[in-house]
Amino acid sequence: MNRRDPTSALAAALAPEEEARSAGRRPSGEPFIYLASQSPRRRQLLEQLGVRHDLLLPDADEDTESIETVLPGEAPARYVRRVTRLKLDAALRRLERRGLPAAPVLCSDTTVALGRVIYGKPADARDAARMLRELSGTTHRVLTAVAVQHGRQRLETLSDSRVTFAALTPAQIRRYVESGEPLGKAGAYAVQGRAAAHIVHMSGSYSGIMGLPMHETAQLLRAFGFKV
Repeated sequence: MNRRDPTSALAAALAPEEEARSAGRRPSGEPFIYLASQSPRRRQLLEQLGVRHDLLLPDADEDTESIETVLPGEAPARYVRRVTRLKLDAALRRLERRGLPAAPVLCSDTTVALGRVIYGKPADARDAARMLRELSGTTHRVLTAVAVQHGRQRLETLSDSRVTFAALTPAQIRRYVESGEPLGKAGAYAVQGRAAAHIVHMSGSYSGIMGLPMHETAQLLRAFGFKV
């Protein structure tokens, strides 16, 4: 879980430039939020909600990996909430340090859990295969925490969904891992990708399983005055 997404270094290097471009496109006075996430899926889901957002990505020298370290005996729900709060704290410091205009900041984190075992992003292809073998033929939880803060007001929510995998053969696991899709994904799979062929049942929030529960996120944003 404490491995950085392979695209994170490039994203961090481009962060200030990306924010400047985004801010330049924003019409004066139009409400917007900062999205402190490198996930293209979360950007896509915010766009689907019609929420204008600017990226607030980490600097190249920020330690984003240690935030995701699982504490001994930590329960999955407690873990994902804690990580999301830490990410939001870091994003707020980043906002102040860069002197950017004030706006709500949104952070989110997703984890997969089988019992009390937490599955973060796989370290490599071998780790991805291990995760998929352990999740094969099981029903596991996908938890996504969301936190938004503006000024002193902070609101949080948690989406808790269930996903049931079919029994995967070694060949199916090998082909899926070779596709590259599991890397950078909690639990080593993407529900919106090829993994869907192996999902027998889902309950809860599909968008939450993707990485940002739209209903719960819309509720938070309404509390900050957004018309969604």
